[in-house]
Parts: sequence; C-alpha cells; structure tokens
Amino acid sequence: MIGATPTAGQLESFAAGARAAGRRLVIGALISDDLGRIYVQRRSLQRKLFPGCWDLVGGHVEAGEGLEEALAREVREETGWRLKRLGPVVEIIDWSADDGVARREVDLLVRVEGDLANPYLEPGKHDEGRWLTADELPALLEGRGQNDQWLHATVARAFEILARP
Repeated sequence: MIGATPTAGQLESFAAGARAAGRRLVIGALISDDLGRIYVQRRSLQRKLFPGCWDLVGGHVEAGEGLEEALAREVREETGWRLKRLGPVVEIIDWSADDGVARREVDLLVRVEGDLANPYLEPGKHDEGRWLTADELPALLEGRGQNDQWLHATVARAFEILARP
C-alpha cells in the first residue's frame, strides 16, 4: 500500500483496522507543492507531545469522521488551505507516546489549494511553518532524540515517491 493512492474502501479499512486494534486513528498530510517541496510545521513549546519539534499537518480522526474528511478538516484548521486531492500513502505506523495512548497513523501525500506562501498557524499549536526541500531534511531531526527519527524517514520517503516518474 505504501506508494499507492488509496481508494475510499482502503481508507475505511485503515480506520476499521485501527478500531479493531484498539488504537486511536491519526491522519497526516505530507503537503507538496509545484516545486517539489513538502510543508512542515513546528509544534509550539507548550504542546504536551513533541514540543518544539517539526511535524506534519494532521491529527486525530474524530468519532464518525472519515479519513479524507478528517484530513480536509486538519489541513483547514492548521494551515487555512483546502484539500485538493489525495496522493499516495507514505506511512502507516502504530505508535504510542508518553501519554499512553495507542495510535495508528496514516500519512498521505496531498495537494492543497489556497495561498501557499502564507499558511495560517493554529494559535498555541504551531509557531512556524516552512516548505522543505529534500536537501533540508536534517532540519527535521532538531529537538528529536536518537530513537525518534520517524518524521525524517517519512518525509524522506515522500520525497522519493515524488521523484518517481
């Protein structure tokens, strides 16, 4: 499934699998632009999880919400942009943090519409956003421990997928 654009049925299957495993579902957007860059945002220092770290746009899928609907909502809330189209799956990962919540995260490459030069930053959640090139990947390691390099690996995989003919 990694590298392929999911169908509506596959998206529902991801959600059903997370429910069956007792995991909270998280959806992430690797937003790409016409220059082949990927948008990331830095979590504010007040955040409980991963304060001061770079992250993807995304968050928890709410009860009764489909994955595409949740992704569109998160993109709008965190950037002010509108989801234009879903692309390939970049990552599906089960993880837990210090808060003890078991999560299943599905990260997709997406395209958006709006003023891409001026993203909205959700107050209290993010303090900076930036468009990243593949050469700038090391920035994603800032503030992360030796065993916390999943974001770097996920964005690197997204750049590989974008580079495919």
